[in-house]
Amino acid sequence: MTQTMIDPTKAALLDAILPHVVFDGWSPAALAMAAKDIGLDDPAAICPRGAVDLAIAFHQQGDAAMVASLATADLSDMRFRDKVAMAIRLRLAAVDDKEVVRRGTTLFAMPHMAADGTKLIWGTADAIWTALGDTSQDANWYSKRMTLTAVYAAVVLYWLGDESLDGEATDAFIDRRIEGVMQFEKVKARVKANPLFKPLTGPLDRILAGVKAPSAAARDDLPGVWKDPQ
Repeated sequence: MTQTMIDPTKAALLDAILPHVVFDGWSPAALAMAAKDIGLDDPAAICPRGAVDLAIAFHQQGDAAMVASLATADLSDMRFRDKVAMAIRLRLAAVDDKEVVRRGTTLFAMPHMAADGTKLIWGTADAIWTALGDTSQDANWYSKRMTLTAVYAAVVLYWLGDESLDGEATDAFIDRRIEGVMQFEKVKARVKANPLFKPLTGPLDRILAGVKAPSAAARDDLPGVWKDPQ
């Protein structure tokens, strides 16, 4: 995988650990073997949290690869829903070995790692919306990312178990998930337009009107943002 925005030594360590992750997971043992492979005496100086730091870097590099692919893709004739589907497919295509992701899913499903896993999935959703030119400045900034986070998480779990030819089943699953979101949005729009629901939707609309998208400077504390200790 192409290394981007990462310390060269950490990049080398990440490349070295991947073959070991397949057998030993994102574990201290895998990190120790990777460090030995590249002649690194003190991997803790590069990865204070151990292999977790590399698992996070691996995920973020996948996001970066997806964004780079989107930047060169011709999306001009696509509906927006198809652009989102394309972004998800490109994100999956950035992975060379499902087993590495499977091991990461196991790691971030652990109770003490769940917050980190949530941040990473949110980060993927944010990367997709940002790459596709989202300009939301209100509550939609959050709702779009929350919805896509749920869709992407479901897609990854389905994809990990997909053994169909060329991932055809996953492609169909992506389309179904996005269609489900579109149907929900249509129902939500009808409810909002119906005067019978105004006593309920009116106060909620007034509350949401005060919600603003975070500034770029304030996004370091949002889900999906990981500060590299390096």
